[in-house]
Amino acid sequence: MVFWARVVTCWLVGLGLFLAIAHGQEVAIRRAGGQGWGAHTAYGKLFDPSTVETIRGVVVSVERFTPLRQMGYGLLVVLETPGETIDVHVGPGWFVAEQDFPINPGDRLTVRGSRILFQESPAIIATELRSGERILKLRLDNGQPVWSEEEEEG
Repeated sequence: MVFWARVVTCWLVGLGLFLAIAHGQEVAIRRAGGQGWGAHTAYGKLFDPSTVETIRGVVVSVERFTPLRQMGYGLLVVLETPGETIDVHVGPGWFVAEQDFPINPGDRLTVRGSRILFQESPAIIATELRSGERILKLRLDNGQPVWSEEEEEG
């Protein structure tokens, strides 16, 4: 009986250790811009600091989306401005979910970010969202995500 109790105890300790390591690796991947959302990934390289601008509008919809294959899902806001309706790429879903910044249809937003052409349509990769007095910082003006601990190049 004592033998089986030790076997079960060792098995539970091993399982706990495995789960702790797995969780630590997931956090490390996220912090390094994992899931394809880092500055030096194919998606991150779409950001162009020379096209950073500020737009204002009303949220039409808030959606989950996956910009490129093999990326984790992200948050997309469709924003209606006086001159256009444009997709705003906010950031990875896990990061946005951790912030205290709810976004709902009908909200008025000020968006700062890089204007790009994405899948043949204009879009903004957001660096910052503002709603009233609330501010959500997402990236530096050079495109470096705030959720990433990657070293800046150069």
